[in-house]
Amino acid sequence: MATEVVTCFLRNRGEVLLTRRAAAAPTYPGRWAGVSGYVEDDESPEAAARREIEEETGIAAGAEMARSGRPVDATDPEAGHERRVHPYLFDVPTRDLTDCEEHAAIEWVPATAILRRDAVPGLRRAYERVAPSVRSVAADDDHGAAYISVRALEVLRDRAGLLAAGSGDDSGAGADAADPDGWAELADLARRLRKARPGMAVLGNRVDRAMGTADPRTPAAVEATAIDGIERAITADEGAAAEAADLVAGRTVLTLSRSGTVLSALRQGDPRAVYVAESRPAREGVSVAEDLPASADVTLHTDAAVGDVLARRDVDLVLVGADAVRPDGGVVNKTGTRTAAAAAAHEGVDVYAAAASDKVATGPVRMEADASGGIYGGDAAVSVYDPLFDATPPDLLAGVVTERGILSTGEVERVAAEHRELAAWNDE
Repeated sequence: MATEVVTCFLRNRGEVLLTRRAAAAPTYPGRWAGVSGYVEDDESPEAAARREIEEETGIAAGAEMARSGRPVDATDPEAGHERRVHPYLFDVPTRDLTDCEEHAAIEWVPATAILRRDAVPGLRRAYERVAPSVRSVAADDDHGAAYISVRALEVLRDRAGLLAAGSGDDSGAGADAADPDGWAELADLARRLRKARPGMAVLGNRVDRAMGTADPRTPAAVEATAIDGIERAITADEGAAAEAADLVAGRTVLTLSRSGTVLSALRQGDPRAVYVAESRPAREGVSVAEDLPASADVTLHTDAAVGDVLARRDVDLVLVGADAVRPDGGVVNKTGTRTAAAAAAHEGVDVYAAAASDKVATGPVRMEADASGGIYGGDAAVSVYDPLFDATPPDLLAGVVTERGILSTGEVERVAAEHRELAAWNDE
């Protein structure tokens, strides 16, 4: 019977943690692995995964499971080992780990480094079972556009790395005869990623940058530009949050929906008070209110009360995120943003959208589908209109806060022109 084990890939800033097994390890000494260990008789594989993470890294809280995968059979006849590996991928908030005697070394690396390491049997296949994919990018309704765009770059990086290493798919085949260099395959993958979330300009722009700056047009070059693009994307998102944090410091802010950039800005900026609209239908505002520091003066209210809050409370500014920024400086964001902006204009309150400049679209923005199921479930002949997103025109905004500073309408258009140039690879 195969021994049940877990392998956990910890991800931070788009890289995964690899551990080199100690020389005294009973199996595979000196070889590279994830955080791994045996599943005890009285625990589930997921419980074993979380236990191993805490024991080997010291991360007891904050590890968010991103994906779990089908088990991998990893048999080593020479060593007499037969293992059933349960793979997991966790997002972790820190690289500050405790020392573990089981590890001779640890490294944070792009996942494609697994292809070039002396790894334990089945490690590559275990990662592939939990790696992001076009399908997971398309289906992710739990995270914001910035997070999903980085996952898209990981998909592109991982496939480019396989092709660059000459590994191809699980069968070990390389690029086919019709596409010996692999560029056509990567171009097709990039187009499928862009189409997976057509309303997310940031995803398309970041994929375009990886493809458009690859020189020469080889898998190795795309792997390199995708790796650079991941760090650039994370840095840009952090920069936009830092700029917005300066804007909210010591002030009373109203926000809605859940934007990672806005949430980070509110955590960093130490505002005097925060009003958070619940943001139906998914009510993302509730989790935002819960995730703000306990020291903050936070008030959660209904969407319908936005106008009343702006009229009767001493709100200094409205800060929202953006799923996309139109070339004219308007923003597409969670429905209710336009209403809040209009109400703020009536009260003389400035409205800012916070987003990395990569969210500036090159043309018209396609909004994702309506929610439509949450308003009415009765039998009457009643039509339902429940859009997930709306568009706020630029004249209702004081500016777009990015890592480049607060952009005016003309500056937004110049960024859009930069993005059009990067997208030229797709026209050839």
